[in-house]
Amino acid sequence: MSFRGLPGMMLVALVMHDLHLIHTDLKPENILLVSSEYVKVPDYKFLARSTKYGSYFKNLPKSSAIKLIDFGSTTFEHQDHSYVVSTRHYRAPEVILGLGWNYPCDLWSVGCILVELCSGEALFQTHENLEHLAMMERVLGPIPQHLVLKADHLAEKYFRSHSRLDWPDGATSRESMRAVCKLPRLPNLIMQHVDHSAGDLIDLVQGLLRYDPAERLKAREALRHPFFMRDPRRFGYTL
Repeated sequence: MSFRGLPGMMLVALVMHDLHLIHTDLKPENILLVSSEYVKVPDYKFLARSTKYGSYFKNLPKSSAIKLIDFGSTTFEHQDHSYVVSTRHYRAPEVILGLGWNYPCDLWSVGCILVELCSGEALFQTHENLEHLAMMERVLGPIPQHLVLKADHLAEKYFRSHSRLDWPDGATSRESMRAVCKLPRLPNLIMQHVDHSAGDLIDLVQGLLRYDPAERLKAREALRHPFFMRDPRRFGYTL
């Protein structure tokens, strides 16, 4: 079983979780290609959009094998989980709300990474909690009330009565409001960039980005998702 391509990230998470380890900082910078070799191929999408003449190419890696790095914040299941984890853009809602975290926080990060691979940009480009939660609601819909009611005292300030997010009233600037408003819903965002298998990919990412960590897809469940299982050979792996 090799770690290759998109399922490689789930396989990495699966192996770590089977060892009772939570990486807590999955992000593109920590997922490296094993080989730096690449080939140049024509970029037909760029050519179709361009009015200029000439040849345009993109670099494709010869191998999709990946490896995971930076285990500095990796935590065993039985160790203390009271602190904030994950780089901001890939941080799960339960971490922001102070609900405690475990294996599912890694899968949320994987969901964010998959969207970033599609679009070329981080899904939640923010640096503060209220804006981050507002972006989540813009892309994924309202945060479930039962999670809001369990939020710790530090997160209570992000919500008004009736457990509604204090947005846009609590926004720190008009730029912050615009950053949230420009985000599309998750299905629309993915369909802007995926030519085929968009429905399966949307369903997979929605499963990884479920607010409630108890309902979020586990690594093994994600690997068995139709997005991968319809033709696992194209990803170079079997379970």
